[in-house]
Amino acid sequence: MNREKTRKTSRAKPRPKELLSREEGVIIKDWGGRLPIALIYPNSYYLGMSNLGIHALYRLLNREDDVVGERAFWEGEAPLSLESRRPLSHFAVLAFSISYELDYFNVVHILKACGIPLFSAERDESYPLVIAGGPCVTANPMTLAPFFDCLGIGEAEAILPAMLRLLAKNIGESREKLLQALARLPGVYVPSLPPETQIKRQWAKNLDDFPVTSVVLTPDTELGDLYLIEVERGCNWSCRFCLVSTAFKPMRLRSLDKLLALAREGLRYRRRLGLVGPAVSDYPQLGELLAGLHQMGAEFSLSSLRAGRLPTGVLEQIARGGARTVTLAPEAGSERLRQVVKKGISEEDILASIGKLAELGIKQLKLYFMIGLPSETDGDIAELANLALKCKAVLDKQRRGTRLILNIAPFVPKAGTPFQRLPMAPLPVLTQRLAWLRSRLAPEGIKLKSESPAWSQIQAVLARGDSRVAEVLANIEEASLAGWRRAVAKCQLDTDFYAHQRWDVSQKLPWAIIDSGTKASYLEAELNKALA
Repeated sequence: MNREKTRKTSRAKPRPKELLSREEGVIIKDWGGRLPIALIYPNSYYLGMSNLGIHALYRLLNREDDVVGERAFWEGEAPLSLESRRPLSHFAVLAFSISYELDYFNVVHILKACGIPLFSAERDESYPLVIAGGPCVTANPMTLAPFFDCLGIGEAEAILPAMLRLLAKNIGESREKLLQALARLPGVYVPSLPPETQIKRQWAKNLDDFPVTSVVLTPDTELGDLYLIEVERGCNWSCRFCLVSTAFKPMRLRSLDKLLALAREGLRYRRRLGLVGPAVSDYPQLGELLAGLHQMGAEFSLSSLRAGRLPTGVLEQIARGGARTVTLAPEAGSERLRQVVKKGISEEDILASIGKLAELGIKQLKLYFMIGLPSETDGDIAELANLALKCKAVLDKQRRGTRLILNIAPFVPKAGTPFQRLPMAPLPVLTQRLAWLRSRLAPEGIKLKSESPAWSQIQAVLARGDSRVAEVLANIEEASLAGWRRAVAKCQLDTDFYAHQRWDVSQKLPWAIIDSGTKASYLEAELNKALA
């Protein structure tokens, strides 16, 4: 599955002119007669330009002749568009692409910094239309709903074309008429016009119709030496904690011919290709794809592999392709807990995969685990440590110098998943278990990186939030734990209700207006199986 990166960087604030001068593929359009849309990533340029979704949206916007799409990012001050250096208030539409709940803070900061009223009800035709989309918006739009004129529920490829045509034709209409027209589009939620029926999540039926690759190439990002290509979308494994399986279902694949064509195009710009997707190792023709890339002389890396899924021949191709780091996600340390979350891989699978990778000379191995999973005990944590030590022993036996890194994050319940009604673990429990793991593994030379339990708690509140949580966001003066706590106290919000309480099946969920395509009966049945 895709992982959430730390949302802060210590890099110096970039200068826009310098950024533009180092970019390849930037799209500059004349504004005359066109609908100007600011595509906003509510975090830094460094993080945003590593996000393949931003590239896909930039392409979708600018392929329309009557639209000009320009990018903007949050660097701690009122942003200007990167391409023309215009204030965001000069655009007709502000389109936020939101991938992570913790970036909700920056959404609020951006609107306030630009002098745009935060709440949709306070904006009239003199202000830009403010819209948003992204995985967490699709799962639960209610936390952000008071701030936005409309939100896209699903994938942009299935929503944006019709929306852009409507906006280009009707942007001069009264705000009320424009919102009424938008509300009639599939997958568009207009909070000021409560729908009579559920909003159905939309998705692209054929990925070959929508190439998703790097559009703007820049060295000023984490993946600057890679040309990124989306191989597939969605995941069939249906892990019970994971948003990908429900927010991007059904799993869809790009054709081999299309991927090879995209690779040939990418090699014009970069020698290394990044194959992206939550389950790239499940691509049925992966061997043929990698062989084709070898024939082109490409180096490549895969975003993630599933332990036990790849034959030795494919692993050899990955090593030959120059992959330096490989990521595996056991998720839980014990066999019992992996069955609870429906991970479906054994310890034998994990150790065998690690042994093959070390033998092939992979330089760095990352293992992702969660703590605080439903029904987790101290015994499960001990088994996690034991598994990490066994992995280290396998690597040491090969004597190839492979570095082992454990990334550990607290479980956060997500809307639309079988675990959506479950609480996250108490903060003292998470803190104690992280400290124990660190004390057990650090002396053995295993590096451990972890997400903050306190910030994970905030993420849980935002992920299961509603308009009451929006009030807290509106009152935040700084994006810090202290700033959050002051706003929570001011609004008298019971954060335990959102983060640490189990919600009964009879309780109506805030996101009940969304038809994700997954039946509630299925989610309930999966939860019961997990806790049986």
